[in-house]
Amino acid sequence: MPIVFAAITPHPPVLIPEIGKDNLKKIEKTQAAMKKLEQEFYAAKPESVLIISPHGKILPEGFNINLSADYSANFKEFGDFGVELKFKSDYLTIQNIRAADETSQAMPVVLSSESQIDHGFAVPLYYLLAHAKNLPIIPITYSALDFKDHFAFGQFLRRRLAHVNKRFAIIASGDLSHRLTKDAPGGFSEEGKKFDKHLIDLLKKGDWQEIVKIKPKFSQDAAECGLRSILILLGIAESFKAKAEVLSYEGPFGVGYLVCNFKLA
Repeated sequence: MPIVFAAITPHPPVLIPEIGKDNLKKIEKTQAAMKKLEQEFYAAKPESVLIISPHGKILPEGFNINLSADYSANFKEFGDFGVELKFKSDYLTIQNIRAADETSQAMPVVLSSESQIDHGFAVPLYYLLAHAKNLPIIPITYSALDFKDHFAFGQFLRRRLAHVNKRFAIIASGDLSHRLTKDAPGGFSEEGKKFDKHLIDLLKKGDWQEIVKIKPKFSQDAAECGLRSILILLGIAESFKAKAEVLSYEGPFGVGYLVCNFKLA
């Protein structure tokens, strides 16, 4: 079985100690959960990390895989000029995925080449690769296609990874509602808390097809950015009878931060 680890993580730059500073106390549950998740990650001994981000180049009708010789990330746009992260590329697996769909008949896969990756990738990797800094990564940005297409893309990736002799970790990076409080980035909406609770309840129940069926307006009203990442992960993990274990959920800054580990059968 090539998939040895799967998880949902948030990606607020405030999780980076040099940025968060005293504000880290407000999300200590999230930070503690990320550290626990890193222990699970390390114990699983993955050889490559496929990570999905809601940021970067979002294409209207295609899934973007970033193929570069290596990658770097920093947090200058968030006021920190000291932290710089470096990552290696799992270019052979990326080429394997793309070669399986050269005509884009099965899935609309598009390759880009950007050495700089965004905080949607960098924040989770900052924690998860703390003791495995040399692991290669596969950075994927989701698309504007519908929810069913994202689940199907996950299924496509699972089939491709099954032909690669490596142990893979799958990370769905994304925050939940951005409208939990009056001072939230998206302003307040009652749909925000409802959406987050509904999604978490479905994850706990293992009712993944109901997640695929979530109404787009519901997710839009909640102003979330993680659902499509999660759907790709669920498509990958579908056949492994994975059970979601919620390690933490909180939203002190008006944004829902979910840390969820999947126990793979």
